[in-house]
Amino acid sequence: MESIRQLYKIGCGPSSSHTMGPRKAALIFGSRHPGAARFKVTLYGSLAATGRGHLTDKAIIDALSPIGPTDIEWLPDTVLPFHTNGMTFTAIDAGGNAMGAPWTVYSIGGGDIVEQGQPRSPAVSIYPLSKIKDIQQWCEDSGRSYWEYVDTYEGHSIWAYLAEVWHVMKEAVERGIEAEGVLPGGLGVRRKAVSYYVHAAGYNSSLKSRGLVYAYALAVSEENAAGGRIVTAPTCGSCGIVPAVLYHLHTSKGFREQRILRALATAGLFGNVVKHNASVSGAEVGCQGEVGVACAMAAAAASQLFGGTPAQIEYSAEMGLEHHLGLTCDPVCGLVQIPCIERNAYAAARALDANLYAAFSDGRHSVTFDRIVEVMKQTGHDIPSLYKETAQGGLAAIK
Repeated sequence: MESIRQLYKIGCGPSSSHTMGPRKAALIFGSRHPGAARFKVTLYGSLAATGRGHLTDKAIIDALSPIGPTDIEWLPDTVLPFHTNGMTFTAIDAGGNAMGAPWTVYSIGGGDIVEQGQPRSPAVSIYPLSKIKDIQQWCEDSGRSYWEYVDTYEGHSIWAYLAEVWHVMKEAVERGIEAEGVLPGGLGVRRKAVSYYVHAAGYNSSLKSRGLVYAYALAVSEENAAGGRIVTAPTCGSCGIVPAVLYHLHTSKGFREQRILRALATAGLFGNVVKHNASVSGAEVGCQGEVGVACAMAAAAASQLFGGTPAQIEYSAEMGLEHHLGLTCDPVCGLVQIPCIERNAYAAARALDANLYAAFSDGRHSVTFDRIVEVMKQTGHDIPSLYKETAQGGLAAIK
């Protein structure tokens, strides 16, 4: 299992799989062909179906434009066997001839890419255990917590990286609760975070608390939709959930930054387990792999902050994911706006509820987090492609 640095990626939205991944691929291909006269890029499957709404073409063209112009071909009805987010790059010389073999690569979610013919598993595995059951046993046997498992195998340098992640998350919240206007894309969706933030102040403590969580999640999600700088947690489309929960607990409960960073480590560990054993790609398993996993991560983080045992933390995360099973990825017009933004707000609140529910228990329950990850993976494969980021079914079919 790879480093949680690969889960928490700092970049610009609106989509980790449709914007960040293709941009990364384009930069790599451009570096290999600095003498090209122009490029041709063919997009397949989900990447082609909703790429315009996710600014896929802009991300690729911006990355390759310093070298030469780029032609984009859209083939939404052609799905390559390995993954629905496939793309093929071809470099062309001044005489119109291809420079070497075309390069096929897949954007598999969370900003990660995999080349054609390469294994999906990470090249460098730093964790000896990749199931929460085994990691929880390590915690109970050693008397340590999940964040200490991260520290043991990531090394001390992980804390500087997580401090940067936390800084970017806070900035996204604070920009988002001040920004107003209409989000780009043509749907006419107005930013709501500032309104929720202002209205929350007028309610009593419990309603104010819930209103602020909504506001913080909306703030980050709206920043992402506008192409702002955010952190994948585990994806761009679900980037508002973990920051909303942590920012709220940091400001309302006074948790110090050191404890927030430890909570981020725990959240990252749970997200990493899902990414390693299943998927965090909406195009592959639906929104359960994005918003559902983010809810689980945030629930685990909250449970740790409130002193949960390893069993209670695992229970919190399990509920966060279990109660999002089957959630489809059906963005209207292919934009990360409807229903994505509101889903972030609801899931942030649900993460806090999962923590509270687990806190009333002793942590024992029937279905383990690892089992839910297996079920999520199978459910995702069973969901028809219409409901996996193709903008063809569900809410996306609304005209």
